[in-house]
Amino acid sequence: MRVLSVVGARPNFMKLAPVDRELVRRGVEHVIVHTGQHYDPGMSDAFFEQLWIPAPDHDLGVGSGSHAQQTAAVMQRLEPVVVEVQPDLVLTYGDVNSTVAAALVAAKLQMRVGHVEAGLRSRDWTMPEEINRVVTDRLSDLLFLPSRDAAANLEAEGIPADRMHFVGNVMIDTLCWALPQALLLDAPARFDVEGCRYAVVTLHRPANVDDPAVLRELLEALARLADRVPVLFPVHPRTRARILELRRPPTDRGLRLIEPVGYLDMLSLVANAGLVVTDSGGLQEETSFLGVPCLTVRPNTERPITCTHGTNRLVQPQRDAILAAAERALGRRSPARPVIERWDGQAAARIAQVVCDGERFELDGALAAPAHAPRRAVAIPQPLGAS
Repeated sequence: MRVLSVVGARPNFMKLAPVDRELVRRGVEHVIVHTGQHYDPGMSDAFFEQLWIPAPDHDLGVGSGSHAQQTAAVMQRLEPVVVEVQPDLVLTYGDVNSTVAAALVAAKLQMRVGHVEAGLRSRDWTMPEEINRVVTDRLSDLLFLPSRDAAANLEAEGIPADRMHFVGNVMIDTLCWALPQALLLDAPARFDVEGCRYAVVTLHRPANVDDPAVLRELLEALARLADRVPVLFPVHPRTRARILELRRPPTDRGLRLIEPVGYLDMLSLVANAGLVVTDSGGLQEETSFLGVPCLTVRPNTERPITCTHGTNRLVQPQRDAILAAAERALGRRSPARPVIERWDGQAAARIAQVVCDGERFELDGALAAPAHAPRRAVAIPQPLGAS
């Protein structure tokens, strides 16, 4: 069997790592394509190394651009690779532009598509990720669900149940694998916050960082929070650019802006934190598994289970709202970790069972053979004008 995985951004790499290990363990020929959507070494190369992911078989080098430019470039450069490799299945991960581009290419080539982390919905159509999720799920033959609510979302959209596989959360597989290594790094000591409560911050979504007024409000809230506890803010490149555009940004009162850190260092910091403030999807899941209070600066989330069963709370991008929520969160950390169904470090093993053995993981835990007919891979001619 030959499986082709397409990844393009930091959250994809964490989902790819355990799937790659399981497929290779079962003797699958696993071809990895990196689209280059995240091309900064700190956002890309370091993750492959730390997560023990093999060097990509193909690097498309797409880089940045508008959503249309980036998606189109991935499709143009990916299509000849898929035609050449002729995989039995194309796996796509998460909800970035590379995700939907890969699904479109594979579906138009009549190849089977699998979506890892399917069925999540924020119902916020201003988010490009929501569009990517819905389109990718509609095109996919195998939908690998991280939580039960994902099945209800897909059923409401008319997706047949026989395409759904409730496998659990592969992000947690990577966390479980990496946590012992991360704790040995003792990142809190290296950042001079060992032995005290501190907060970790990540912000990168356009709604939070592209509007100068919103960004200034967020920075003011974080600066005020830093009056109470140390605040470490590994700054995403796009966020740093927006901060530099502000006149006299309020970052001089103990708020520590640091360079992006690798996955293991970030996990070490988060696992020992008293609070995380973020707009990231993955951190909502990781903090819930670790039992760390999390404030997600968004009006909605595609991961509601982190609020109903985990430690996550939604908060508006307003100074007073963030400070009030932080005050409550800093006092409520419990030594008991929440238990979320099938967030057990075995999601990738279940995915491999579906891919390799044709098994099906239903919501009630039963196994059954898939009923839908797979797509047949076909080669298509090169585009007009191609050399």
